[in-house]
Amino acid sequence: MSEKDPYRIPAATRIGHVHLKVSDLERSLEFYCGMLGFELITTYGREAAFISAGDYHHHIGLNVWYSKDGSPPPANSTGLFHTAICYPERKDLAIAYKRLLDRNYPVTGTADHGVSEAIYLNDPDRNGVELYWDRPRSHWPTDEKGGITMYTHPLNTAELLEELSK
Repeated sequence: MSEKDPYRIPAATRIGHVHLKVSDLERSLEFYCGMLGFELITTYGREAAFISAGDYHHHIGLNVWYSKDGSPPPANSTGLFHTAICYPERKDLAIAYKRLLDRNYPVTGTADHGVSEAIYLNDPDRNGVELYWDRPRSHWPTDEKGGITMYTHPLNTAELLEELSK
């Protein structure tokens, strides 16, 4: 941003959805709907599907238009790093984490970022996925000037799972 153009995107702006190229639509639906619990909203034949959390038209689009039976992009290339899925409560993140553990689904990492707690994994096409919840803003770490100070510390996953017994 330059001083000559002070435009700022409106604070109420949000990311509406992500649309992923996948190699196998059914396999991706099994992951996103079967594993993570998204709802199938609609399909376009065997080439695309739109899924949602709740009654929104779609949070994630999946398609094989240019990628059917394709391979994941190389690790050292540009592209999407991950899709972040924000759960409303810490207990919801604990439920999702327990589902992954119960199904022996590989987790690539976990982190406490101060503002949030996160579980990292890859979908079947090696698209990165972050499952997280945001702490209340009043608990976000700040510096002496009030600026947000995010960090990456180990996540206490045992403590996270204790949410399931509350």
